[in-house]
Amino acid sequence: MPLIPLVGHRELRRQFTDAIARDSLPASLFFHGPRGVGKQRLALWLGQYLLCSGPANGPRPCGKCNNCRFAELFAHPDLRWFFPRPRSESDASASDLLDDIAEALSDRLKADGLYAPPSGTEGIYVASVRALVQLAAQTPALAKRKVLIIGDAERMVPQEGSEIAANAFLKLLEEPPADTTIILTTSEPGALLPTIRSRVVAVRVPLLPERDVRELIEMPSFAAALDETDLPKSLNERVRLAAGAPGTLLGAQTRRDAMATAAALLQAADGSLSAPDRVKVVMSLGASRSRGPFTDALDALTAMLRERARGALGRGDSPGALAAARAIDVVLEARLRANGNVSPQLLASHLVRELRGRLL
Repeated sequence: MPLIPLVGHRELRRQFTDAIARDSLPASLFFHGPRGVGKQRLALWLGQYLLCSGPANGPRPCGKCNNCRFAELFAHPDLRWFFPRPRSESDASASDLLDDIAEALSDRLKADGLYAPPSGTEGIYVASVRALVQLAAQTPALAKRKVLIIGDAERMVPQEGSEIAANAFLKLLEEPPADTTIILTTSEPGALLPTIRSRVVAVRVPLLPERDVRELIEMPSFAAALDETDLPKSLNERVRLAAGAPGTLLGAQTRRDAMATAAALLQAADGSLSAPDRVKVVMSLGASRSRGPFTDALDALTAMLRERARGALGRGDSPGALAAARAIDVVLEARLRANGNVSPQLLASHLVRELRGRLL
């Protein structure tokens, strides 16, 4: 079964089609906006539009030509979708990486293209970057051009010894081949490297209006996916909880767990808990928990601290904003170390101590 249809974003789609008609669509695009609004699905739609070989006077994408059919099945050799994956071996080949992504795409296709946010341990590592650069240099296999999509691009992870691949990727963004369109998406534009942001044309993807959220949630496959969660069964309540970003309903339990753990860590760090209770918080991150949930909690904690910094700036509290910014640096350092073989308990204990020194 092909992936779920794109819903909403009609004005953006009109702008893209007008730009294509004028041959003025930028070669490197950067879709940013709230999580769960369909940025990657919009990028896939644009990719299919660019590859479509249907009648010139008919609708695009037509959904009937070979290019469209292959694109809708994630099987088009000229439409490549990269997204965070578990770290591969340092010497993994581009072929190994593409096989891994093909397997992950097969899983997503079985779910009609509905998926939860990536785990905290998943990233876009150097093997993916090398594969991207190699694919961009190749001649289109079936269509007249190639489209490379990089979802959750803020998860691009710098690695030791990857400078050559990183520089090649930056050059690719700046001067892509004439037959190649590159689309990056992110819900955290501030986390994307400035060297990347400066080489792409930014497009903000807004929240969906209620009618579009309702239409999407009512689709059988989307409704079935939500029925497997602990979300309310009421359509109106689900629409309300989505708040314009229906994708956030997928993986909602994982996100709530991460937020709860992040809140507990923040309480342990800002003096809200007694010493015994701080120990309980750290010990709750035992060896039985994988690094994935812990890194998810660190991501949630980063978001909380960024909100605290913005709030402090809004109140004119410069010292509070500076303290929150310094605390973010500590969490990001812990996030980097969490990718290694480090006990969540030990890392959390160190993190709480460091945060207390900056927040108190």
